[in-house]
Amino acid sequence: MSATTSQGSWLGRTLELEVGAVAHGGHCVSRTDGRVVFVRHALPGELVLAEVTEDRQRGFCRADAVRVLRASPHRVEPVCPLAAPGLCGGCDWQHAKPQAQRELKAQVIAEQLRRLAGLERNVEVEALPGGPLGWRSRVRLVADDEGRAGLRAHRSHRVIPLAGCPISVPEAMEEALSARWRPGSELEVTSDGAGRTHLRELTTVRGKGKSRQVKGGVAVQHAAGRDWRIAAHGFWQVHPAAAEALATAVGEWARSSRGARVWDLYAGAGLFASVLADQVGTAGGVLAVESSSQAVRDGRANLADLPQVRWQAGRVEQVLRQVDERPEVVVLDPPRKGAGNAVVTSIVEGNPERVVYVACDPAALARDLATFAGHGYHLAELRAFDAFPMTHHVECLALLQPL
Repeated sequence: MSATTSQGSWLGRTLELEVGAVAHGGHCVSRTDGRVVFVRHALPGELVLAEVTEDRQRGFCRADAVRVLRASPHRVEPVCPLAAPGLCGGCDWQHAKPQAQRELKAQVIAEQLRRLAGLERNVEVEALPGGPLGWRSRVRLVADDEGRAGLRAHRSHRVIPLAGCPISVPEAMEEALSARWRPGSELEVTSDGAGRTHLRELTTVRGKGKSRQVKGGVAVQHAAGRDWRIAAHGFWQVHPAAAEALATAVGEWARSSRGARVWDLYAGAGLFASVLADQVGTAGGVLAVESSSQAVRDGRANLADLPQVRWQAGRVEQVLRQVDERPEVVVLDPPRKGAGNAVVTSIVEGNPERVVYVACDPAALARDLATFAGHGYHLAELRAFDAFPMTHHVECLALLQPL
């Protein structure tokens, strides 16, 4: 083990560590000399040599497992040579078998529910069709100083140029990776449901942002029994099977009555609103609230045949202050940070019979579940989907009902 650097920093030290439980964020927890070490590229139960990559001297540090002394039976060789210490930060779990990845994610969800919401829950993460590779239909790249497109290293601005990406839709990235771009440009690549690739370049020149649509622009997607035409780089589920899986699950739990009033919050282009509209029929009403003006335009165009859907453009917490109706069902799909106290309070003031919560971050979900519990709503059902294989991300679906 190397000597400590000046001022007691562990940065650069190599530690022999027994790897403990998985933690939220794509790493596992170890402890040594009274400090916590968050270790990437390791699995629970392993003995590793880990190099400290970050130490802000706050009681914990971060490290990469650079050598495995005792391997987990769930370890495999990563399919991408860049899924390694100091290289691409796009994947977290390529060194684990797919089933083991899902078990790790289930443990993270259960731990977040227990720690942040006081809930004990057995969790199963369900695989989506298609396997762990070739699923990523939306990628944001960045050009390095030589104009080569790549992804950033973990917790770094350093760009790792790519020759390909095994988790991305096959051939979708070819044009972006084969060309040279203005250094520092960001590239948005979208592969749509019709198999077409859309490519946009975002640049900053003299402090001003500019965008150039290199290829495509309007994406075609298929879900919930409908064809969708939406802005190619607007919000849509990244995994090709996720939109259909989530729409089906939301519909099963919403069970909206004919003629009922229901809400779809953070509605995007209206995927869940379309499901709710079919349930309530023309005698009912669906309030779809979305802050993105482009998504609202797309939603209105795609759901023009559903007059029971009325759109409100604006921030959810602001729009709900002006709404005077009692919804039977509320569906919400907030951003990664969660809904927050103001939105949860507005929802429960409407006294809905059911709340269906779609979450892309288990910690944010757990915090909001705790807030709902404070207003008398309990977690009745929970499902989780492996919508982001090889990464630490996971999609959850929660059904809440009043006690």
